[in-house]
This record gives sequence, structure tokens and C-alpha cells, in this order.
Amino acid sequence: MKSISVLGSTGSIGTQTLQIAEEFPEQFRVVSLTAGRNLELLVTQIQRHRPEVVALADSDLLPELEQRLTDVGINGAKAPQLVGGPDGLNTAAAWDSGDLVVTGIVGCAGLLPTLAAIRAGKDLALANKETLIAAGPVVLPELKKSGSRLLPADSEHSAIFQCLQGTPWAENARLSTGVPTPGLRRIQLTASGGAFRDWAAADLEKATVSDATRHPNWSMGRKITVDSASLMNKGLEVIEAHYLFGLDYDHIEIVIHPQSIIHSMIELADSSVLAQLGWPDMKLPILYCLSWPSRLETPWRRLDLTEVGQLSFRAPDPAKYPCMKLAYDAGRAGGTMPAVMNAANEEAVAQFLEERIHFLDIPVVIEAACEQHKADLMAHPQLDDVLTVDQWARQSVREQVKRGARRIPAASLAA
Repeated sequence: MKSISVLGSTGSIGTQTLQIAEEFPEQFRVVSLTAGRNLELLVTQIQRHRPEVVALADSDLLPELEQRLTDVGINGAKAPQLVGGPDGLNTAAAWDSGDLVVTGIVGCAGLLPTLAAIRAGKDLALANKETLIAAGPVVLPELKKSGSRLLPADSEHSAIFQCLQGTPWAENARLSTGVPTPGLRRIQLTASGGAFRDWAAADLEKATVSDATRHPNWSMGRKITVDSASLMNKGLEVIEAHYLFGLDYDHIEIVIHPQSIIHSMIELADSSVLAQLGWPDMKLPILYCLSWPSRLETPWRRLDLTEVGQLSFRAPDPAKYPCMKLAYDAGRAGGTMPAVMNAANEEAVAQFLEERIHFLDIPVVIEAACEQHKADLMAHPQLDDVLTVDQWARQSVREQVKRGARRIPAASLAA
């Protein structure tokens, strides 16, 4: 039985991880949970899983959580240890009895507890993209130092990881992060195309928050759904794939695949192309992280290609998805640039969701922050450097919004 710690238990990744733990009670035991402000759901999770420790990002909410637990009869020796704030999140992430830590906290907020888990020698199911995107130069040495083993929990990198099983890379897969993968020639990351995949570029002038947060295939949080609409999610995955599998950016490609049945493909040195297929459901890649190197029998719906009917592919339109180029450029620049780009995107999406800027302003403010950072780029940053530029990039976007972000003219999009 594996003991599981779940960072971000009330979010999309966290809730699906706990569903899996419920479905396989003889395989997985939940020992540690962290959450934000959704105390009602958290109390239900504590009732079901009885973790040893629970951490809240906001320590001011601890008395309310304690009272809610008392109200449902969980107190005294029955109650988990309650901790809060950044130190509390780190404590829960590094909890001694945990074997595997699922990193489901969205954004750079998940970086510090993830590093705490790595430094404690925990294995990780990585669902927090920012761990490698913003802090790859910091995280890779920590992984080598601690011996922590990293498994990708998002669907695309899980697909690559699954396809690589049986190759020379597989034996040390979780230990060789950042090292070139023997025999791997090319990675193709598939993208649904997001909410606007069937829109003309010029029509994006009319895009609303409601439009951008309606994903055609996946059920995800609002932020990542907007990232899917802009294709920034795929740009972030390109950078993550570079760090995970050691391939240069010229050999990591994005292809639009509207059906979301093929979750990614790899091309090997002999020209063989391997793909991992399945219904668009995040539970499968999460389960593979939890059970690796084994596979567990599930009662889940089986893929029927006759039901799918057809699989189609097309190249992404750079005019419709300018965030894609911004991500490639940031990845190639390296150092602190991916951290700046990622933080600027997080803040820009937050501003868009609050309807302070238009959808088309998102790449504009990100590019401006990246251009401004070029003179201060650090090629070999430390953790404090990453955290500093992260905050700087967010402030840069906020200042741009106050001044009035410049929207890309529809004419240039159609050009």
C-alpha cells in the first residue's frame, strides 16, 4: 500500500486523486492533505480519508476548520494535526509517512511545498507545471541531490512517459530528469485547440470570459481552461517536456487534435512513432502515477475507436495562438525568462477572468513583461531569484493593466 500526500486536495487534480484512493482502498492510503478556502469540501475529505495531517494555505482559517471538524465528531485523538501558512504547507508536503506526493496546487504557489517534498526525498506525481517551468534550473539539482523520483501526472507528459516504457530510458526514467533521452528523436504534444479552435483569428475580438472558459473536451479549472483557449497551456508543456525528457525545443512540436484521444506521441530514432490513446479523462494519468510501475485493473469506460469514428490533426495557427511563440521564445531564452513568462501569464489570465482586460490583451502584456526582463535575465538563478522575478512579472502586468493594456488589432491577427 502506498501512502499518498495530496497538495491542493479540493482542486480538480486533488479531488480526482482522492476519488482514485476511494476506488482502490487496498492500494492507497491518504496521509496528508493541503487546501485553500473550501472548508466544506475539505471536511468531507477528512471524514472519508482520515489523514494524519491537514494544512491550510491561510492559517487564519484553522480555528474555523477545527470547529467544523468538532461539529462532525472529529476531535481529540480522532483529529488530524492541523497546520497553516507556508510552513504548514511545507510540513504537510514533507510528511514523514508519505510515500508519494501529488502536487495539485495551481501556479507558483505550489513551488515551495513541492521543493519541500523533494528535499524530504519524496516521490512526486507532478501536476503542477510551474515546478519545472518557473524553477527548472533550481528543481533539477534538488532532484539529483535528494534522489526523489518524478512522475508526470498531466495527460500529455504521462502519455510520453507511458510511450517511453520499454525504451532504454525507462529503467531510470524518474531519476534522469533533464538528461537527453536515448533514442528519442521528437515529441509531439497534442492539443485540443481549446474553446476557440473553430473560431477565425479575427473573431477573437468578440471573445468573452464565458466563451474562453467553455472547453469542448475537458473539465478543468477556469485558469487552465483559458490557457487552453490561448494555447499557453501547450507552450508551458513544451518547456516542461524539455526539462522532463531533455529534448531541445526544435524537436518538441504542437499539433491540434480536436478529438483529444491521442494524448501525445513520440518518434524514436528508427522513425517509429508511438502514441498513447484514451478518453479525455485526467483520472487515467493520475492513476498511472500512483500505481507505476504497475497497472491496476479498472472498471472505467473502455476506448472504442469505432465510436470515435475519426482522428484528425492540423498545425496550430500562429496568428490565433500568439502565446505559443511566447512560450517557445521564453524556453529558448532559459534562465529566469520562463518564470517571468509564466507569472505574467498567471496574472494576465487573472485580470482577464476579472474582466479588466480582453482575451487578446493576454499575449500583449506577457510579451511586454518578457521584453522588459531581457536586460535583467539570470542564466543560472537560485530559488530566491525565481521568486523575485515571479513577483516582479506579476507587478509588471498589473501596472500595464492600470495604464490600459494595448489590444492586438484584428487586422494584424488576420494578416
